[in-house]
Amino acid sequence: MMARKKDKKSSKPNGNVCGNCSAPEGSESAPKLLACARCGLVFYCSKDCQRTHWKADHKQHCISKADRAPQHQKRPDISKSADSDAAVTEEKCAICLDTLADASSFTLPCTHVFHGPCVSELRKFGVQQVCPLCRIPLPPGPEKVCDDASLRYAVISRLVATGHASWSTLPDWAQSEVDAAIAGWRDAADQGLAMAQCNLGIMHKHGRGVAQSDEEAVQWYRKAADQGHAGAQCNLGLMLDEGRGVAQSDEEAVQWYRKAADQGNAEAQCNLGLMLDEGRGVARSNEEAVEWYSKAADQGHAGAQCNLGSMFLKGRGVARSNEEAVEWYSKAADQGCAVAQLNLGLMLANGRGVAQSDKEAVEWYRKAADQGHAQAQHNLGLMFLGG
Repeated sequence: MMARKKDKKSSKPNGNVCGNCSAPEGSESAPKLLACARCGLVFYCSKDCQRTHWKADHKQHCISKADRAPQHQKRPDISKSADSDAAVTEEKCAICLDTLADASSFTLPCTHVFHGPCVSELRKFGVQQVCPLCRIPLPPGPEKVCDDASLRYAVISRLVATGHASWSTLPDWAQSEVDAAIAGWRDAADQGLAMAQCNLGIMHKHGRGVAQSDEEAVQWYRKAADQGHAGAQCNLGLMLDEGRGVAQSDEEAVQWYRKAADQGNAEAQCNLGLMLDEGRGVARSNEEAVEWYSKAADQGHAGAQCNLGSMFLKGRGVARSNEEAVEWYSKAADQGCAVAQLNLGLMLANGRGVAQSDKEAVEWYRKAADQGHAQAQHNLGLMFLGG
């Protein structure tokens, strides 16, 4: 069995908990929680918990209240109607002197228009502070805007990951942070930053903070992928692979997986291996599949480790070895891969490549079953039936 592909307002949240020990406010150990003085977003039951959390994690995610204050400076508006496009057709960029209509233009807060890449080059040469024409300060570069947005999003993502909120029922303050992150990414994406474009694709794909739309996700992934962003190339390959937001095409999926895989993207390497393994969109080759699985597995990709274990088990593209299969299944199972947990349980139950142990087999079946894996649930039931 192979692992398959996956990519009224209130200032405080309801039911505050300590950011370090998760003690709920009002409990015996945490009668009253105090907010972090810098960001005001995370709460603590004691100074000790605050110090511990600061050193362990919060320091890198803490964004001061001042940095989160709404920016009243007018954002560049790069969207133009057909009439405005015609108006600037003959205008020239004051930096490179080429016609503005020849490439994507960028409007500064002072209303002067330049080519986006020209403004980026200015920042590189140390004159990033002002407009070349009127000397009015330039807005932050897209990299800074994207980084700030990512920090804001990371705070909320961790809140959800730790079970203190859910994406469907975010408190008002948290939703505002997500909205601000999306606005920042959109600003940077409109300036051509591939990372921000990829992030917007992810948000549209999962419907986080924006309406869910596979079509919008594909558009943003493609913008970033065309610039060589490996993550976006892999994500675009997956959308083509599954026919989400775009016509299904194994051949195009393989092309994008390969572009990302060649850049070292582990997810793309695993997906490309699977396409070669199954002969989808490319001539079937067990040897090449093993090669790509190995590259991803060496980077710690659980799905690739599981698939590589299966190749060793069946002797496909590599010499058959139960011991090697168990080794790779174990690596993937330890990372929580349900398929690998099931397969490792089977190896233990049958004593293949490892000492036979019904007790250990049951443990791995249970881990996979708890994740909803049907075959593992079936096998676990058989173990109970047979005692």
